[in-house]
Amino acid sequence: MILLFFLFFPGCGEDGSAIKVDLTKKEMVILKEEPDVITYAYLPQYSHTVSHTRHHSLIQYLRKETGLNIKQIFPDTFDEHMKMVGQKKIDISFSNPFIYVKIAREYGATAFARIVEMDGKDKFRGQIICRADNASIKTLQDCRNKRWIAVDSTSAGGYLYPLGHFIDNGITKKDFKEIAFAPGPGGKQEKVILSVYAGKYDIGTIREGALAVVSDKININKIRIISMSVPYPGWVYATRKNLDKNIVEKLKQAFEKLDFNYKHHREILEAANFIKVISSTDSDFDDVRKLAAKVGMTLEE
Repeated sequence: MILLFFLFFPGCGEDGSAIKVDLTKKEMVILKEEPDVITYAYLPQYSHTVSHTRHHSLIQYLRKETGLNIKQIFPDTFDEHMKMVGQKKIDISFSNPFIYVKIAREYGATAFARIVEMDGKDKFRGQIICRADNASIKTLQDCRNKRWIAVDSTSAGGYLYPLGHFIDNGITKKDFKEIAFAPGPGGKQEKVILSVYAGKYDIGTIREGALAVVSDKININKIRIISMSVPYPGWVYATRKNLDKNIVEKLKQAFEKLDFNYKHHREILEAANFIKVISSTDSDFDDVRKLAAKVGMTLEE
């Protein structure tokens, strides 16, 4: 190895002349941003890997169908996602409805489409879970004085919907021994499930369908669904304030063309975990606003 070093780097030997480097001279390196990029972000309820896997084919379809230079970006947290919408760093936001009503109020985001879940419904529920072998929890009322881990304070299915369900059944936040939120960036639904599975918390709250995401990591039969909230409006596509209306129209038309009966489209939709995208308006989410008011959750940042 020493011989090879001197063969390839003769200038470092005694007979070689050293190259002088003037460290006082600096040159600014400018990274050129790609022109006309339309940024697309999936609220990080799951890991970035899951977000990319679910929406990569969908974005490729949208690029081809609209002719727009759409790129998926990956905010680390719910708060970062919201702020990036306000900073116009996210053009297309795919988020839960509670995040939507917050960015609509704070940053002028506008709903233009929402999804139909794999069960054929345009609404979804929050689920309250525990370990299947937890003998101390049989009913919803048994959740009192227990340690609760939720997805995020701005999660719809992972916090807002279950909190409303608790309150409707006479259980308030004061009735819990502890309320914690999943730590760190991304993958928060998975973290809630794994925390309950490991016994770190007595109960967890997740969105309907999240258990399937960790079925390759744990035996989900060891997780029991204690109760579920009533359904509320599903995930929503929104554009940031003042995005060109022609762009929005192209996106709407592309989404409307997706047909689950067409094999190629079905593969795209199944990967994204919904079967259809339908038109939507801001008023579709008034029930979410009413629920937030009822449980005392503010829409301000």
